[in-house]
Amino acid sequence: MHTEQELKDIVREKYSQIALQDKETNQSSCCGAGGCSTEVYNIMSDDYTTLEGYNADADLGLGCGLPTQFAKIKKGDVVIDLGSGAGNDCFIARAETGEIGKVIGIDFTQAMIEKARANAEKLSFHNVEFRLGDIEKMPVSANIADVIVSNCVLNLVPNKDAVVKDIYRVLKPGGHFSISDVVLVGNLPQVLQKDAEMYAGCVAGAIQKQVYMELIQHNGFKNIVIQKEKPIIIPDDILKNYLNEAELNLFKSGSTGIFSITVYAEKPLAESCCLPEGGCC
Repeated sequence: MHTEQELKDIVREKYSQIALQDKETNQSSCCGAGGCSTEVYNIMSDDYTTLEGYNADADLGLGCGLPTQFAKIKKGDVVIDLGSGAGNDCFIARAETGEIGKVIGIDFTQAMIEKARANAEKLSFHNVEFRLGDIEKMPVSANIADVIVSNCVLNLVPNKDAVVKDIYRVLKPGGHFSISDVVLVGNLPQVLQKDAEMYAGCVAGAIQKQVYMELIQHNGFKNIVIQKEKPIIIPDDILKNYLNEAELNLFKSGSTGIFSITVYAEKPLAESCCLPEGGCC
């Protein structure tokens, strides 16, 4: 059993490699994790290319959704992208928030930060910055963000509760998030859950959809909505690396499902200090 730190080190090492790969290589396997499939397999089937702000150099093909499309970003907003990679979602968010807003990308992989900063320099974006740090303890002040987005990242973090708590801390009262992520319905075979490469490839780090949604609710968020949901199909030639024929047939015929969901939720406005009996503090 890996510790939280060991799992984080696995992900950091894998994504440091991914930062140096091209989009086609990353798309050939789950989130760029390796184990290339001979079948067409791209977990991120949503098309970014028509969105304003899209930059091909920043698109590593690692996402599992399109959270910026649903994030209700307004001009002048402060937007934070968790697990910002090479900067693609940040640049699309900037197109929404404009020059009067600000976009902060946070990633714990130095190679990704360097790549994102180089892309921002090429585009002469002066209101987009990238900070190295863990998303469980973001290197930003409390109550600073109007909007938080993230694309296929929370599933990679062992302590998801800590991430959700820090999202709450960083959002302004009345702020909101739109996050795309991988979740499970039913039990993933143990061999998939234990494999390090599958963990870095997004699948084994996923938790149950119901648990994911309860985690958000229990941390105080309101108006929680699933904005989009789609199944993720892992090709047989990848699954055969982990499952024998009988296990494969059982897995495919069972109730287990792997899904990409995009979730929206709001941090409540500051509550009044007035007491129920009519008095105020």
